[in-house]
Amino acid sequence: MEEHDLNRAILLVSCPDQRGLVARLSGFIDRHGGNIITADHHVDFNSSQFLTRIEWDLERFDLARDEIAPAFRELAETISAAWSLDFADITQRVAIWVTRQDHCLLDLIWRQQAGDLRAEIPLIVSNHPELESTAYQFNIDYRYFPITAANRAEQEAAQLQVLRDYQIDLVVLAKYMQILGADLVGNLDRRAINIHHSFLPDFPGAAPYQRAFERGVKIIGATAHYVTLELDEGPIIEQDIVRVTHRDNLSDLVRKGKDLEKIVLARAVRDHLEHRVLVYGAKTVVFS
Repeated sequence: MEEHDLNRAILLVSCPDQRGLVARLSGFIDRHGGNIITADHHVDFNSSQFLTRIEWDLERFDLARDEIAPAFRELAETISAAWSLDFADITQRVAIWVTRQDHCLLDLIWRQQAGDLRAEIPLIVSNHPELESTAYQFNIDYRYFPITAANRAEQEAAQLQVLRDYQIDLVVLAKYMQILGADLVGNLDRRAINIHHSFLPDFPGAAPYQRAFERGVKIIGATAHYVTLELDEGPIIEQDIVRVTHRDNLSDLVRKGKDLEKIVLARAVRDHLEHRVLVYGAKTVVFS
């Protein structure tokens, strides 16, 4: 997004489907002098749920930013809406969590430095020390938290405090090979994205490439999803696949899988940063 396009508000709304919703939502923006740039609507007929993303120019909007949410709240209550309001020019702060693999970490840093991801990356968190030199190379703070069964609760409390200290908006688990505890997950509701090295729900858990290879699959995939207490069951943001053949050995599957993981994770992070993901129940709508 160009700098001159950043003076915009973004509204995500989910509510029971009913007549006149588009007119009422767009009417609110029009009454206050807003110019709608994009509006994307979807109705889930199975759940009778209406979902929308509306983005509008604030140049001539007659409400100050801190006045928009209170003004919209009355309308939201009349339509029983769950909603969020964000602004395109606010740069979010991202912490990347890793273990020993660096392919997703490096890809996100390179994309951020190239301007492909509008975000700051002030922090890398790991349960191993190996990638500290990578953080040093890019002038990013590195915090090492060795985790065992005995110290997990204490270390996760310290990790949570570090996130608060750095004012982190989004945690990206870029091959962080640890299951997060309930308190940590609860504090990261819809603010933590994980990359899983398979096309969920196939091959959840550990060693998916080994199991896929043994099964003789013809495609492998990657899945980016929000983190929940249920392992690998969070709302899915992005998925993709790549074909494999009988000529591919296990190393080929791992190589192709890593390439795919980078792409899928970057797409999911970008969609989240641009407020394009709307979660309802166990599902998401990702507005293009």
